Amino acid sequence: MTSYIGSGPYCFSNSLCMALGEGAPPPALLEVLTGSPFGFQLIAGEVPLFDPLGWDPEVGLDTAIELLGHTCERSEGDDADAALARLEAAVEGGSALAGPLDMGLLLHQPCSGSATGADHYVTVLAVDEDTVVFHDPHGHPYATLPTAVFLEAWRAEKVAYIEQPYVLRSAFARRREVTPDEALHASLPRALAWLGIREDREVPPGSLGNAQGLERLAEQIATGELVSDTREMLETFSVRVGARRLSDAAAALAGSGHHEAAGLLHAQAKLLGGLQYPLVTGDDATVVSGLRRLAPTYDELRETLTRTVTPSGPAGAGR
Repeated sequence: MTSYIGSGPYCFSNSLCMALGEGAPPPALLEVLTGSPFGFQLIAGEVPLFDPLGWDPEVGLDTAIELLGHTCERSEGDDADAALARLEAAVEGGSALAGPLDMGLLLHQPCSGSATGADHYVTVLAVDEDTVVFHDPHGHPYATLPTAVFLEAWRAEKVAYIEQPYVLRSAFARRREVTPDEALHASLPRALAWLGIREDREVPPGSLGNAQGLERLAEQIATGELVSDTREMLETFSVRVGARRLSDAAAALAGSGHHEAAGLLHAQAKLLGGLQYPLVTGDDATVVSGLRRLAPTYDELRETLTRTVTPSGPAGAGR
């Protein structure tokens, strides 16, 4: 198995890696620790994301930080002035992880300029009254924005999964020594929990997970119900990040000796990654067939991990 190395939309994992600093695991492992590879969700029956039903980056970040034996200060809310004061204080002690931000309002990026609700995370390096300096993992080291512009993006008014604006993580500290292998081993019961579909998860009405979600998405494509914005999301984001997550999870589990589960994840990655060309070229029959082949594999992965992993408490507990 040749693991993928290259660009990809791993904004929160890349930003967390930068914020943790020296000794941080690579972003590929951080992404696996967040739990993102272990499921599919069709939010409100409309938004397709290759991550578990009820999962979001905020849950994932908190999980990865805890698994690695780190703590941080997480803050949110306030008005823009108070949020700026928090950010200024945070970067006095080192870099800080800001997000979600609305990617459409990050005006240093081409084709930006309007709020889209697409979430993004960055690592903030310095702040003053006029300028915010940050590493944007979407290809922009030492990016700058006028402070007012940054604050507007950071308000993230259209990002659906947060209740308060200006979410910030800072003052990262290691509280216990944890090796990457130990963190991965500890993450697997949570991965197993995410692969299950539970009624106690808070999800928007009409949301579907794993096989049900993929079958519904396939039906939407087959019947022409899929709206253009959703197709664009699949083409530009969902498929490629989903395939990478599965590929990285396959490599991580193979390295930890879970070869059967790794083989399933590798097969999922190949199947999903192979849908990019048919999707872009409008070969909907191939896309529909591929999604329907992918649908049962999440239950197969859950069954495989069940044989080797001891279950823990509910995934996302404490959210």
